[in-house]
Amino acid sequence: MQVSVESGEGLERKLTVQVPSETIDKEVDSRLNSMRPRVKIDGFRPGKVPMKVVKQQYGLSVLQEVVGEMIRSTLHEAIVQESLNPAGEPQIETQNIEVGKPLEYTARFEVYPEITLEDCSSLEIQRATAEIAESDVDTMIDTLLKQRTTYEAVERASQEGDQMIINFNGSIDGETFEGGQADSVPVVIGSNSMIPGFEEQLVDKSAGDEFKFDVTFPDDYHAAEIKGKKATFDTKVISVEEPKVPEADDEFAKSFGVEDGSIEKLRSDIRENMERELRNKLLETLKKNVMDKLLEANQVDVPAALIERECEVLQKQMTEAGKLQGGMSLPKELFEGEAKRRVGLGLVIGEVIKSAGLKPDAERVDAKISDIAQTYEDPQEVISHYSNNPQLKQGIEGLIMEEMVVDWVVEQAKISDEPTSFHELMNTKETA
Repeated sequence: MQVSVESGEGLERKLTVQVPSETIDKEVDSRLNSMRPRVKIDGFRPGKVPMKVVKQQYGLSVLQEVVGEMIRSTLHEAIVQESLNPAGEPQIETQNIEVGKPLEYTARFEVYPEITLEDCSSLEIQRATAEIAESDVDTMIDTLLKQRTTYEAVERASQEGDQMIINFNGSIDGETFEGGQADSVPVVIGSNSMIPGFEEQLVDKSAGDEFKFDVTFPDDYHAAEIKGKKATFDTKVISVEEPKVPEADDEFAKSFGVEDGSIEKLRSDIRENMERELRNKLLETLKKNVMDKLLEANQVDVPAALIERECEVLQKQMTEAGKLQGGMSLPKELFEGEAKRRVGLGLVIGEVIKSAGLKPDAERVDAKISDIAQTYEDPQEVISHYSNNPQLKQGIEGLIMEEMVVDWVVEQAKISDEPTSFHELMNTKETA
């Protein structure tokens, strides 16, 4: 077998393989001989068909079968021989296949890039730091109380924070439009649940009031046919309801599973949950900063085949997440930037793991699963589910490996701590 390799643009390689005719012919003859006793052709007794006739009848199909298998086996052998690492499926081109002629074919593919990691000691990375203050717990309790707000009808004019039950009929240039009519709709004044300018028109109104007003739909409104247009709404107030926020008392605590109704126990539970959220957010933020710096310092050529594959993954994820309506699909080109970043980062992370000799830490894997389980009603059931599902556990191992890469980089890089608050941190969106 003769093998030659040509380098194309970037990561492209062209592998040419030639297999001697003797190797092909020998395998073809062997297969024809083995099938000869079973061949049935009119005019010959079973098992007595001359080899010449068998070759005429089945030689080409057997040759094609042998060539297909020979390409698969010799391609693998040639790739190993030339120490190549293909990224994606090779494109095979064969020359004319003839009996008695050598088999020659070419395989075109991209290879994984060779990565030489930059010294991490020169990386400057910011690390957010924060603690849970008593005021943070107070704010969380206030939020929980407001989430359980109820409304009671009152006989007075409406004000900010009230809930209005209204009927409305919207029109544009005298014509009604889809979604512009509704009855008994609850609207909390100041909630910004309606288009800008709508809720303000509900202030200082009483049950039974009928009135009309104009508002303009935003230019970025989701319905193209009405965005940027002025609409008139005929409106009737059914009732005005004022908010009733519950007290932080025993009943409130019991509603969150605190059996003895202790507010202090509830505060302790809330703090514990907030501290878990804070740890995860701090790690998430640090991870993104580390990964950004790592990728910035180690720019790599990314195989187009891997970008294509990752685009398909992102496209599928968006569809499954229900972010695309009506079965519509977005072109893969829209995902190329993120796909290239993900693949490039994955290659760099892989090289860090290899160079540093990192392996999944079983204790950290178990601790991560336990941490996740605490957010569910039955933690032990969740832990058992992960233990009995290797694929799920493998996903956790992947997360731990990324955390270990972060630890490895942080140990060497120049880290500057940046104090922040729980509120500020939790209101930032970071993705690694």
